[in-house]
Amino acid sequence: MEIFVRILCVLVGYCCGLVQTAYIYGKLHGIDIREYGSGNAGTTNALRVLGKKAGLIVFLGDLLKATLACVLARLIGTAYFPDILYPMILWSGLGVVIGHNFPFYMNFKGGKGIAATAGVILGLLDVRIMAICLAAFLLCVIVTRYVSLGSLVVVVLFFLSFVGLGVTGGILNPTTGTAYQGRELYESYVVIFIFAALAFYRHKANIVRLIHGNENKLFGQSRTGEKKNGE
Repeated sequence: MEIFVRILCVLVGYCCGLVQTAYIYGKLHGIDIREYGSGNAGTTNALRVLGKKAGLIVFLGDLLKATLACVLARLIGTAYFPDILYPMILWSGLGVVIGHNFPFYMNFKGGKGIAATAGVILGLLDVRIMAICLAAFLLCVIVTRYVSLGSLVVVVLFFLSFVGLGVTGGILNPTTGTAYQGRELYESYVVIFIFAALAFYRHKANIVRLIHGNENKLFGQSRTGEKKNGE
């Protein structure tokens, strides 16, 4: 039964992830966002190609679809499966990221999943992890102006902070108040590691440019209106 619940969480999350905010917003404005800028159907490319308003709307849309899936998993898990509540939330969130990154109706070419991952962090309702990830992202982007670097730092810290809290008994079951431990906790570590692995995979081209010092900076030279460059 618990295996079925996990599979269902991933499937429901995947369906939520199929709501491609950048693609939909672009179509409403007469373009396919995947044919412009970096070719990525995500927040940063929407910001560069369509402006700040578009970037904000796309970010909120991708954030909220992940948060919604996590909240739904939390409600069901709290009521019926409290022992696997965190795995349910995380599997649902992972489904959203997979749906966002690899939507079947767009030939499996979507975004990079960072805003959706942020929605999962929000959906966990752990202020400690939220604060660490938000502070790290803002600091990194403000100092370097590399959104890609800030995004990678966030997923690494998401994993490290959750593991750190788990090892020290800081991940509590909200229904019993006791610390998660054993299989469910280790399972959560694995799922969050997959979040990080997916982010690094989707950012592989950005990582190469970061290494060579030619990554695009936030509010740097705009590529608005230009066809995609393979980014």
